[in-house]
Amino acid sequence: MSRSTNWHDHGFVRVSAVTTAVEVANLSANRLSLEQSIRDAAACGASLVVTPELGLTGYTAGDLFAQQVLIDGAWTHLEALASTLSDLPHVTSVVGLPVRATDSRLYNCAAVIAGGAIRGLVPKQYLPNRAEFYEDRWFTRALHRTLPATVRGVPFGTDLLFDLGIPGAVLGIELCEDLWSASPPSGALALAGATIIANPSASPEVLGKSDYRRDLVRMQSARCLAAYLYAGSGPGESSMDVVFGGHSLIATNGTLLAESERFNFATSVVTGDVDLQHLAHERLTNSSFAGADAGEYRLLPCPPLEPLIVALLHGVDPHPFVPSDQQQRRTHCEEIFSIQATGLAKRLRHTGSKGVVIGISGGLDSTLAVLVAVRAFDTLGLHRDGIHAVTMPGLGTTDRTYRNALGLMAALGTTSREIPISDAVVSHFGDIGHDPEQHDVVFENAQARERTQILMDLANEVGGLVVGTGDLSEAALGWMTFNGDHMSMYHVNAGVPKTLVRYLVDWAADDVFNGEVRRILHDIADTPITPELLPLKDGELAQKTEEVVGPYELHDFFLFHTVRYGSGPSKVFDLARIAFVNVYDDATILRWLEVFVRRFFAQQFKRSSMPDGPKVGSVALSPRGDWRMPSDASSSAWLDELQSLRV
Repeated sequence: MSRSTNWHDHGFVRVSAVTTAVEVANLSANRLSLEQSIRDAAACGASLVVTPELGLTGYTAGDLFAQQVLIDGAWTHLEALASTLSDLPHVTSVVGLPVRATDSRLYNCAAVIAGGAIRGLVPKQYLPNRAEFYEDRWFTRALHRTLPATVRGVPFGTDLLFDLGIPGAVLGIELCEDLWSASPPSGALALAGATIIANPSASPEVLGKSDYRRDLVRMQSARCLAAYLYAGSGPGESSMDVVFGGHSLIATNGTLLAESERFNFATSVVTGDVDLQHLAHERLTNSSFAGADAGEYRLLPCPPLEPLIVALLHGVDPHPFVPSDQQQRRTHCEEIFSIQATGLAKRLRHTGSKGVVIGISGGLDSTLAVLVAVRAFDTLGLHRDGIHAVTMPGLGTTDRTYRNALGLMAALGTTSREIPISDAVVSHFGDIGHDPEQHDVVFENAQARERTQILMDLANEVGGLVVGTGDLSEAALGWMTFNGDHMSMYHVNAGVPKTLVRYLVDWAADDVFNGEVRRILHDIADTPITPELLPLKDGELAQKTEEVVGPYELHDFFLFHTVRYGSGPSKVFDLARIAFVNVYDDATILRWLEVFVRRFFAQQFKRSSMPDGPKVGSVALSPRGDWRMPSDASSSAWLDELQSLRV
């Protein structure tokens, strides 16, 4: 399959934040430095380039800002820069300079240039006037002031937004101190439609400030549900009283994509690929964002950005539910485990139950469920003999899972029971006239429902709750028996995807338990995933889930991008091709993506009647919470898009 990808069609825009080599008050040198840095960024594929505050003059020019030579010269060099860059019509740039407006006041401004012209001027709203800062000495605050609508025929004001010519690409600008204020303008800009916030900045370095700056940029991108480009002035500024490090950052919706190395005299360019479709989906599903009023803004057109991205810079994580950093993964596992156990503990306290019933298969999901129950009982000070762990060997049970189930129950100190189901199931086949040699869906589901009936009846017997074991991935695919393992009285794994379950079990073995429990847990984590509902062949498994329904790492990837970001099949497919390069070929990815789409739609009826269970991450499918979808919704539009990928 040969397919070229237009990443603009998927909402990706490449952006750069630049720290230029500056010479204070040397307009010619600074213009040439800005031009070269913008060209360097464009050569990297960037369509939007942000440069530092007052980059044409230098931020530390001091009382020279009152000199006509500097003020008028800055404008002349801005016009020259815009003209010189006219051969890059696909690039929009943000450049800083002092601007004298028609009200005879001087403003610290960011100019937007594109297509050989100056498109707009945005003045700084908050001027720092403390410690080493004294901008009030030269500049006028644009905050709460009636401003001229234009300067030299160019739109001027804090109410400007810039349409970059592709869907969802709208630029808003705030300058340095604006971000550090109690009410940054970027919030209103985002509410008015800006998906990219540019901040030309000059922030000197002091001990610890870089960490604070980084967090500020990252968190403001999260609050605004936007991409945030911060371009900081570098060491070329005057060091008379302070030193500038040249700290430039790119963040999107709380995630830091790229940052520069500080204290480098050379020009530095940091570049990132921003997914505007992800941001649009976040805003679409955020009622607080949708319900806020931003006021009136002027939307100015810029020449459309061109699709320059050949390959994404940052790669694509094949396992979005599982942190790649080992320490972060351990932290996530502990938090998820605590959420699950606290949810169950609360349900036990509310119902007054002193017991739970759990079916133990020797597989991953039921293992995680019983570990969660142990933590919940320990938290409540209840004896573990209130955990009634039941193994129910059937027509496809293997020796390995059987031994692990018995060993785990004993090692954890639960009340253990073994109730074989084969005779009961065969008897049931006789009752309904089903041939037990016909290994179809009736053969499989009868076993799952027999187990659920046993668990429910035992729960009545001991006055406890049936704890469900199925996970988020199974809910997405409907890989469960309706009114069988699909049902319980509390579903502790409902928010945990399959790719994370294995890590949770391994983490529990290493960080929570020891001895025999640890050994058994590691062996369970190494066991192939199977429902064990078909008879063995020569003592070996005849049924492996991922051979039937597809690799769970693919399905979890599809689930994350479909539900978390609302991505369509073509985008999910193109992202998966990058994430799983050299692992799955295009035909394999497309095959299982179609399975995912078909099952996700067709199996919604099972999710519509799911029992309660705790949400643990950003993707959840509870019909009472994150995912409300008609059980009879059509998948035809998604399947049509999938079909187009085969052409």
